[in-house]
Amino acid sequence: MNGLAASLARSDEWIRVRRRVFRQLIESLLYEQVIQEPVIKGQKEEEYVLVGRTERGEPVQYAFRAVRKKSFGRIRLSEQPILRITPEGSAEAESLPRFLLEMSAGIVGTTAELLSRFASELEQTLLKDAQAVRWRSGLPDPETPDYDEWESALIEGHPYHPCYKSRIGFTLEDNMAYGPEFRPEFRIVWLAIRREAVVVTLSETLGTYDEFVHEELGEGELKRFGEIVRETLPHVDANDYAYVPVHPWQWERIISAACLDQLHTGEIVYLGQAGDMYRPQQSIRTLTNVADSGKPYVKLPMNIVNTSSGRILAQHTIMNAARISDWLGSIVTRDVFLGQELGLIVLKEIAGISYRHQKLPELLERNVYGSLGAIWRESLHPRLGADETALPFNALTQLDREGKPIIAPWVERYGLESWSAQLLRVSVVPLLHLLYAHGAGLESHAQNMILILKQGWPTRIALKDFHDGVRYCPSLPHPLGYPSIEYPPANHHGVNRNSFVEKEEPAEVKDFLLDALLFINLTEISLFLEKHYGLGEEAWWETLAGIIRRYQERFPELRERFEQFDVFSPEIEIEQLTRRRIHAGPGDCVQRAANPLHAYRPVRQNEPVGGGNA
Repeated sequence: MNGLAASLARSDEWIRVRRRVFRQLIESLLYEQVIQEPVIKGQKEEEYVLVGRTERGEPVQYAFRAVRKKSFGRIRLSEQPILRITPEGSAEAESLPRFLLEMSAGIVGTTAELLSRFASELEQTLLKDAQAVRWRSGLPDPETPDYDEWESALIEGHPYHPCYKSRIGFTLEDNMAYGPEFRPEFRIVWLAIRREAVVVTLSETLGTYDEFVHEELGEGELKRFGEIVRETLPHVDANDYAYVPVHPWQWERIISAACLDQLHTGEIVYLGQAGDMYRPQQSIRTLTNVADSGKPYVKLPMNIVNTSSGRILAQHTIMNAARISDWLGSIVTRDVFLGQELGLIVLKEIAGISYRHQKLPELLERNVYGSLGAIWRESLHPRLGADETALPFNALTQLDREGKPIIAPWVERYGLESWSAQLLRVSVVPLLHLLYAHGAGLESHAQNMILILKQGWPTRIALKDFHDGVRYCPSLPHPLGYPSIEYPPANHHGVNRNSFVEKEEPAEVKDFLLDALLFINLTEISLFLEKHYGLGEEAWWETLAGIIRRYQERFPELRERFEQFDVFSPEIEIEQLTRRRIHAGPGDCVQRAANPLHAYRPVRQNEPVGGGNA
């Protein structure tokens, strides 16, 4: 791919993606109050100006048009190019690093080193997304029965985070070989690791880990693995080893170097690529079995950084995966409303394995922390009916090649109000019931939710990704109790500040749910429907509030929980995704945001009527 970066940097794709990154960057910097307030010239959607200094100390302005939306006060820039204005004249802003440099005096709580790293992440996002846009192959038919086609076709990335495709650690060659947009297919690398050097977790529905791997690989591959172990180490028993999958990129770039000592001593034996072909989903590290769609998805750690996080799999999250999944599965099985009336699907994480890195000296442990392990998740396909199709939630805001929303045939068939209300009903009610009746808040962003339809009519949802995407309060009683989980080690806070399943306050659990579900997921759908169909934000949130109130009327016995998990609260706490990338100080990066549901809160007993109640 010699010269590809140079070619992309002068392409139409580059301009298109650069404008998007600039928009999301300024939107998030302003919303999270990372940067000084702009000068506003006019009312409503008028010109905003950010004022900075060039390297030579000359004044510089960045001018753009924007509106502040009613949904959480989100800032939305227009699609007009951002202008850079100097004493010499004005032109479209073209350099992301220059923008950060010229605005740096007004960016608080950061350092030059963090800003430099952030600039690199923005440029890598620009480069890799331009590459993806150039190779875009188009979207599948929205009513295709193959859900996995959609998982590989969605290339947009996070709609709010400006580093939505940074993939730090990937070259352009890596991106082409392993990025889901390019629909690569490859076999997984397998290692044999001595059993005392691994820890395993299994769902209560499974037998042993060896039996599970046998189902995944088959007798022939396992026999070949045993022969490789005996050829490599003639004096050992192959039965003393467990077989562990590794992403090919992870093997080439990380494990083959970080585990040289273990390869030398025979604690780890390289077995090569084996088994079925896999294709990456939109999350990159989760892989779909191409040969057999009924087999589990496998999630493998990758030492890359994308959006706000490193994409490793910490051992405690692997160990908690099956335990949390079994707990959620039991809830849905026993709760008639969830399991039978709503038909909620929980894609359980059924097996996991991790290298026991704690036995290493601290200096060596850092090299492999969270880097070697796996989680297997149930496939969606066996859970779907013959007349059902499924889409990732972020597919709902996609346009086809003619620039028409992919949901257009369904909106035309059922009517905008009916279809959108049904979408909200089937999406939110199961999550509310999990929160109110069971105290569980799920991280329900658009990649973790799957919409299931019949002839384009939303009927139910499937939920996934629970190993680090569930929060609850152990102080609140539950008839099933709570999972016996493993806690993050002290050093994990530096990797992920928010990786704590158990919370002390119900409000923290509620905000965890609403941050992902409302602030990003449903807000993006609302703004999309407003832009393409004229459905006002107020109508969207009022419809949702009515759905919530009717749910609460049906379950009056949960009144105390409605107060504890108050989804109509004036504000909710949201994570500052951009500030996290440049924040130099202690503490979590969060802020309070106005809750659009608050205006429609139900009137409580003895509460005066008025004050914005519906």
